[in-house]
Amino acid sequence: MKNSHEHVESLWVRIRGNKGNLVVGVYYRLPNQRETIDEAFLLQLQETSHSQTLVLGDFNHPNIRWKSSMASCRQSRRLLKCIEDNFLSQVIDSPTKGDAILDLIVTNVSGLIGDFKIGDSLGCSDHMLVEFAVLKDVGQAKSKIRTMNFRKARFQLFKELVNRITWETVLRD
Repeated sequence: MKNSHEHVESLWVRIRGNKGNLVVGVYYRLPNQRETIDEAFLLQLQETSHSQTLVLGDFNHPNIRWKSSMASCRQSRRLLKCIEDNFLSQVIDSPTKGDAILDLIVTNVSGLIGDFKIGDSLGCSDHMLVEFAVLKDVGQAKSKIRTMNFRKARFQLFKELVNRITWETVLRD
């Protein structure tokens, strides 16, 4: 079989601006897509999440309940895990096809986009038109408040240290 990346229907564009770059991706996932192709896309999503990223697309995961971050299908759970592991957020909260949220906007920059409108379908599409505004300049001035960079965290070490604690003693009384 050829490389699964060749079968991923996605387009990635780096938009260069005066204040920084923005990576915008558009993705289409077939409703019954093979897991190998899903994995190839999740790798692309993980790679681009290290820059200021915005991903739009028809992800075709109708069994995801976004409010509770739950899914009954393994492939949908893999998408949720990738979003969580890479500190991304999915911002669409209204149905885009029937009662399902299939068309997603995923970003790793809080407050980057807003003013969402789910409108009528465009042309003969059975999906609703999603409109939004880019609210922030990319690469805008850095905050002077220091925060931890969880992308550099050593979670395995943290897990080992937490497991060494005798919780029965610490939580007594």
